[in-house]
Amino acid sequence: MNLKELITFQTIVREGTFAKAADKLHYAQSTITSQIQRVEKEMGVQLFRRNWEAELTDAGRLFA
Repeated sequence: MNLKELITFQTIVREGTFAKAADKLHYAQSTITSQIQRVEKEMGVQLFRRNWEAELTDAGRLFA
């Protein structure tokens, strides 16, 4: 996990969606998704429930 991935996580939490976080960080949405998937794989937990909104899971709330 690196600083960019942590900033991405925080931005998703603040903005509420992966798309808004991508716009805010000037990344493609696929980059945001890839970064979060790497963090989730490294931690062994799912951080978000992916719907229209990015809803934190229990593990995501603890991580936040």
